[in-house]
Amino acid sequence: MLWDINAWPADDRRRIVGVFTDIDDTLTTDGRATPDALLALARLKSAGLHVIPITGRPAGWSAPFAAVWPVDTIVAENGSVALTHPAGGALVKRYQQDEATRTRNFARMQDVALRVLREVPGAQLSRDSIGRETDIAIDHSEFNHMDASAIARAVRIMQAEGMTATVSSIHINGWYGTHNKLEGARWIVRELFGRDLDAESDRWVYVGDSTNDQLMFEHFANSIGVANIRRFERELAHKPRYITRGERGEGFAEVSVKLLAVR
Repeated sequence: MLWDINAWPADDRRRIVGVFTDIDDTLTTDGRATPDALLALARLKSAGLHVIPITGRPAGWSAPFAAVWPVDTIVAENGSVALTHPAGGALVKRYQQDEATRTRNFARMQDVALRVLREVPGAQLSRDSIGRETDIAIDHSEFNHMDASAIARAVRIMQAEGMTATVSSIHINGWYGTHNKLEGARWIVRELFGRDLDAESDRWVYVGDSTNDQLMFEHFANSIGVANIRRFERELAHKPRYITRGERGEGFAEVSVKLLAVR
């Protein structure tokens, strides 16, 4: 059952120290971060909360936003790389895999991508693929359309090649390695703040919109889906606890209002 966000207890909200959020169709609406969502990020940061977007988007795509958005860092490529822009400093990239592993995996992933393109009719690489360092992405709903059977076939190919594969609201992502959004969250909180996320998971919020957010929904008691998650509700083995009334960026802004109301 998805509880309306207005059922979120004030005592639980007061304990929150940080917010993790997906980007596409959670912060963005029609592909753009709306003014209300960006203002929500700024207000959360100004209130002293940690703010960390975690996305399947590539490092290259994420870098400009990491440089200007009011966030601590952006964790990209489903947990493998983090981009941090210290005040007055240059953008810093951190990786979960060493350079040799990344180089070896990159070559393997290109072969899998070619297999998907050969064997799945209508499959196309995502337009942001040029910025990807540790994964591949097939576009199923951003600029291209694939039906459910084609999406499932692409996932099966990636898995048969030994990859982890997830489906977001726009892409099918595949990679080699044990990282994922949750491992990325654990890693970056430890790296940046010296905090143990598992020991304080009830003090963090996760906001998302899709099936690739399920690990986060399962892990965090304070998990929230923006209203457009209803399109995936039947596919979710692990649902968020709460749901906003607004979709996408408007829904994220609702989350910030609820958090700031008790600070």
